[in-house]
Amino acid sequence: MFTIGYNPIMNKILMIEDDLELAEILTEYLEQFEFEVITEDDPFKAVSILKLEKFNLVILDLTLPGMDGLEVCEAIRERQDIPIIISSARSDVTDKVKALELGADDYLPKPYDPRELEARIHSVLRRYEAKTEAKQESKSDFRCDTSAMIISYKGRNIDLTNAEFGILSYMIAKQGLVVSREDLIHNVNAINEDSSNKSIDVMVGRIRNKLGDKTLIESVRGVGYKLLK
Repeated sequence: MFTIGYNPIMNKILMIEDDLELAEILTEYLEQFEFEVITEDDPFKAVSILKLEKFNLVILDLTLPGMDGLEVCEAIRERQDIPIIISSARSDVTDKVKALELGADDYLPKPYDPRELEARIHSVLRRYEAKTEAKQESKSDFRCDTSAMIISYKGRNIDLTNAEFGILSYMIAKQGLVVSREDLIHNVNAINEDSSNKSIDVMVGRIRNKLGDKTLIESVRGVGYKLLK
């Protein structure tokens, strides 16, 4: 089973909300859980930002200046598959039904306790993680179980140190994409933040040897590595 657990420090949230006081309160609360929250009160700009930057989740108000939140939800869903949580004071059940039909993953009526928002974010991310795992499992020779800290390749378990496991599991989650050394340092808990590029290279070299196929991890000069599909 491919189970790369999501790491809150990796999750970036776009909050589309014109109540900036509420947005500030929610941002301060969510930052305790190591979420990075970017707030945008202009829906047109928010849709543009989503085209340029990678986010893990969107928190979307429905009452916005110049563009209804339902239109924003539809515009986002037409372009990408990203979790969307509606956060709205509009109590009409028609709005809730329409939002869910347009592809929203959850609907949280205002006012609410920030703790409930945090719980729903984790719930939605877990569901998306499971969906992503199913897609990746069908096309990958790797299987990763983070709870047991076991990675197998073509049915063979790989004997890895904690740091090597963290590096390889991160690469599997980003399979086919370039991963920089800085990405590994900041997102793999078992790696000291003071680690040098050389030490990362050494660990990646050991992983290559243990996989038995040194061509699986491609070096990208001046950047980092890419785990080939």
